[in-house]
Amino acid sequence: MAVDGTTARNAAVTLLGAVLDEGAQLSQALDAPDSPIAPLSPSDRARAQRLVLTTLRHIEQADRVLAPYLRKSPPDFVRNALRLAVVEMAVDGGAAHGVVNAMVDIVRHGNRTGHMTGLVNAVLRKVAATPDPFVKLPPQRMPQWLRQPLVHRWGRDVVAAIEAVQAQAPPLDLTPKTSVEIEGAVALPTGSLRIGQSVQVSALPGFATGDWWVQDAGAAMAARLLDAQKGEVVLDLCAAPGGKTLQLAATGAKVTAVDISSPRLARLHENLARTGLTASIIATDALHWEPGYLFDAVLLDAPCSATGTLRRHPDLPFSKDGSDVPQLVALQAALIDRALGFLKPGGRLVFCTCSLLAEEGEDQLTATLARHPALTVEPPTLQGIDPAWITPDGGLRLRPDYWADIGGIDGFFMARLRTPAA
Repeated sequence: MAVDGTTARNAAVTLLGAVLDEGAQLSQALDAPDSPIAPLSPSDRARAQRLVLTTLRHIEQADRVLAPYLRKSPPDFVRNALRLAVVEMAVDGGAAHGVVNAMVDIVRHGNRTGHMTGLVNAVLRKVAATPDPFVKLPPQRMPQWLRQPLVHRWGRDVVAAIEAVQAQAPPLDLTPKTSVEIEGAVALPTGSLRIGQSVQVSALPGFATGDWWVQDAGAAMAARLLDAQKGEVVLDLCAAPGGKTLQLAATGAKVTAVDISSPRLARLHENLARTGLTASIIATDALHWEPGYLFDAVLLDAPCSATGTLRRHPDLPFSKDGSDVPQLVALQAALIDRALGFLKPGGRLVFCTCSLLAEEGEDQLTATLARHPALTVEPPTLQGIDPAWITPDGGLRLRPDYWADIGGIDGFFMARLRTPAA
């Protein structure tokens, strides 16, 4: 008979293997038809995902704790089981007896790993006997391809502060459709609501009635920067999964949302129906799309390295190596040029990326102004932002260590550009 608690843990170990050993993004592994969470109950599914995310945030510490007890590296499945068990005990405070027994049972029933149950039992009992095994260890470091340019740009102290935020499970941020209060939610300076504890989103008051949607507070600033007005004709490029589209629609603007991915637009369709908001949704490649008319304002949340979102997506350091950044920078430039062509004279464009890299932010703005010298940068005047976040060129730079005392914020760069009037 399986030990209690093994179902979610076994799925989590398998998902760790997909990310750490096969290089898959966690979202891909979760959505695959043969995903290990597919047959699980909703509660076990949620638990498995939480265990994976927590373990990915602490792989480096877990490996350092395990190293003295392993003379040679065990098979990947066993190593990932050990990592998860160490993190569950050290971070989640899981009861050692239950965690150890569950991992021994999982390894016993693994593919050609049954002979390693003795090792797993012995190692984990030694770890369990060590109080606070992570207490003297620094937070997990970002991969070198990302960390090095950030250290060069902001210094080691800032990077260490970013890594400390990324080691913590992020809070839940909500964007309200109108003024709304939710028990346990704190109003952030920029207008978002934040819930610190883990909750079931669909059970929160206002979900069924569409009073709000889930959206990181940093991401929500881009639509606020665009400042769409009632009756304006507004375009949301690269719109999926659609949080910014909802913000634009809530202003009363006439919104068109364009994205190349029909599957990713499905959530936008669902959220529009839930919130009672309206927008025209088009699944197409923005680089080749011809709308036939011009827009008052365009919001472009361009594809990027997503290096500003590691606090929410700790799998990315294990599935990315930075080699795609030059291609992403080129795509961003092409999309910016395309977006500018969609604007009426005197129209405005907000360009943003959820990246910490200057190539995808500050440098991209500099290159855009060099290609289009008639553009004007309009520095942000948003409520709740620190003036220090505004760059010399008038962009807005967000870092994960901002608001660190209340859970941080996703890293973004954004800028508002105005075309010449006719």
